[in-house]
Amino acid sequence: MKFQKKKSIAIIGLGYVGLPLISKFLNSKKYNVIGIENDVKKINLLKKNISYVSHISKDEIKNISKNSYILTNNYKYLEKVDFIIFTLPTPITKNRDPDMSFISSSLKQAKKYFKKNQLIVLESTVYPGATADYFLPVFKELNLSVGKNIFLGFSPEREDPGNKNYNISNITKIVSGFSKKCLKKCDNLYKSINIKTKKVSSIKTAEVTKLYENIFRSVNIGLVNEMKLISDKMNIDIHEVIDAAKTKPFGFKAFYPGPGLGGHCIPIDPYLLTWKAKQYDINTKFIELSADINNSMPNYIVEKINSALNSQGNNFLNSKILIIGAAYKKNVNDVRESPAIKIIENLFSKKANIFYHDDFIKRIKIQINKKNYSLRKKTHYLKSIELTKKNLKSMDIVCLVTDHDYINYDIIRSSSKMIVDCRGKFKKNKKIIGA
Repeated sequence: MKFQKKKSIAIIGLGYVGLPLISKFLNSKKYNVIGIENDVKKINLLKKNISYVSHISKDEIKNISKNSYILTNNYKYLEKVDFIIFTLPTPITKNRDPDMSFISSSLKQAKKYFKKNQLIVLESTVYPGATADYFLPVFKELNLSVGKNIFLGFSPEREDPGNKNYNISNITKIVSGFSKKCLKKCDNLYKSINIKTKKVSSIKTAEVTKLYENIFRSVNIGLVNEMKLISDKMNIDIHEVIDAAKTKPFGFKAFYPGPGLGGHCIPIDPYLLTWKAKQYDINTKFIELSADINNSMPNYIVEKINSALNSQGNNFLNSKILIIGAAYKKNVNDVRESPAIKIIENLFSKKANIFYHDDFIKRIKIQINKKNYSLRKKTHYLKSIELTKKNLKSMDIVCLVTDHDYINYDIIRSSSKMIVDCRGKFKKNKKIIGA
């Protein structure tokens, strides 16, 4: 495909954020679009019209593979473009510090091809000040003057995989820039593809806005998870409490308990801010507490499974347990930070026989603590089993962790000996335990 006489843009990182973005720019027909992805397997899948992101359809993938100028892992094409958007993951380390290796590595490859008058935008969720920390030294090294002959923006992604009501086309985009001219260019870029924008005064403000949005959810989920623990001890149904409370038309927003948090943002973002806050001698007690409560939930679920086994006169050893759902949330094929994986790993360490079912996730990788479990390999793989009456009846415990829409809950209810329900899908009775 030849470059047409119009502006050109490159999207670096073709995951949950990059793919919808590249599709949006292609559909506008205003840009030559280049997709850059370090993972060659993903590039090959796209070229074969295969989607590796559950909520992106095969037709969208066909459009991307057919109409993109090129899909590649070669950064040399950046020298052809007017705009570059980085959409890369920013996980945390074992010490809960920001892991900026994806941005750092990509920037190292990309900087060779930066040229004057390009607008470069970061969409990754980062700690306050990260955009300046990583991009400004590169521009200085290249003798480029930000706001004069190179332009820098930050516009945090707001993707919610699996959400059928909101997507990149109808979610307002926060935009920011290093200078007024940078901000204007960043704002115009997203407006050019019919995205509503909200300008903020600085890149740091936009960085904190993204963190605040997700910490708001983390804190409220932490609160409702703690309320679940209290309600459980008092033999009160927390879901009935929430349904009653949300009839109040002001001052309340319903959040729901679960087995813990997963995904690329909410379990991680609180720690990005707390890490930075420590540099200002601020101890973020409230934020860290909510994150710790959420992180403790998988262990709580394992305790509930243990109680359910004990009520049958069983224990973990050699019992058969089925975990329904491996994805971190319903209707997606993403296991990043998934509480289901943590639950399964914990149960493995207790020498139970573990099975799982998830049509979105056909195979999972789990890490075994060899001190507690005598397997030859530390890394172990499980394949999803079918959700049949026979399989359900053969299990001592069925634990619903991820409530995908496709799941037949009637079969689970009728065929299971005992259910540990982490999502409030069933009414409690002698064989159904809320968790």
